[in-house]
Amino acid sequence: MLTTKEVADFLRAHANYLILTHKRPDGDTLGCAAALCHMLRGAGKTAWLLENAEVTDNYAPYVDGLWAAEDYKYDTVVSVDIAATGLFPKNAEAFRDKVDLAVDHHPSYEGFGKLCCVRPECAACGEILYEVAVELGQLTPEVALPLYVAVSTDTGCFVYSNVTANTHRVAAALMETGVDVRAVNKKHFRTKTKKRLALEGRLLSEMEYFDGGRVVVVQVPQSMIREMGLTENDMDDLAALGGLVEGQDCSVTMKELENGDWKISVRTGPRVNATKVCEKFGGGGHRAASGCVIKGMTQEAAKNAIVAACIEVGAAPACGGAQ
Repeated sequence: MLTTKEVADFLRAHANYLILTHKRPDGDTLGCAAALCHMLRGAGKTAWLLENAEVTDNYAPYVDGLWAAEDYKYDTVVSVDIAATGLFPKNAEAFRDKVDLAVDHHPSYEGFGKLCCVRPECAACGEILYEVAVELGQLTPEVALPLYVAVSTDTGCFVYSNVTANTHRVAAALMETGVDVRAVNKKHFRTKTKKRLALEGRLLSEMEYFDGGRVVVVQVPQSMIREMGLTENDMDDLAALGGLVEGQDCSVTMKELENGDWKISVRTGPRVNATKVCEKFGGGGHRAASGCVIKGMTQEAAKNAIVAACIEVGAAPACGGAQ
């Protein structure tokens, strides 16, 4: 397991970087990738991102112009914020055994990188990349902006339970570079399209409650997606919606994929270990925020299965233990 200083030494010693991000990319993986690309270029290295076709309009500006050409000759492959090879986009599957360095913050990291720097105590992978930028002497505004996006979006604007004093120290240091964090916060946390507001209204009215109201389920089937003409941009960070309900401590968001599978996001308080819930379906993540995909089930069956898992894990005697 490398320290951030050793990561910086590795990056200085190698060249021609290709940077990988995960499926259905969020602000953390894209912000980290963009920041790493800029810091490597600032250090005189050649670096590009492997194109990710699932980038939404919300995050596209941070990675525009950074995609590698198809004929790019890379020497060193780095993954950021990827816990498992199952999260590699389709065009990245060929790199399952070719990742030279993996940088991640998920406790469920599978160990696929030849070398790795994994810090589960960090609320966002952006915290790790911040330390790397400092070690490299590359904490420039160009690096700081996507890192702030990474840290702020992965923590719900610093409100999730895994946020630490260090998270705030990192955010402060990034702000001190002069980047316009007000514009970032307005864009990602204080602005919603009319379609998004209509979607939230419908989901709030159709939420289902289980386990005495402690488990809340939000469901987005393909029929709703087609009816409302929803895009991935409209559905960004829906997992936070159920967590707004008073009295709940386990929020489940189910989104039907085009192939009929169900993408599950679980957000929990201290009573329920979200990782243990999602591990039952081959997923993982953090104790308070994890995900998985349920395959081969109807909507009702998938809902019943994930709710049963939440109730079972929440009732386990050791559920309050640290993970």
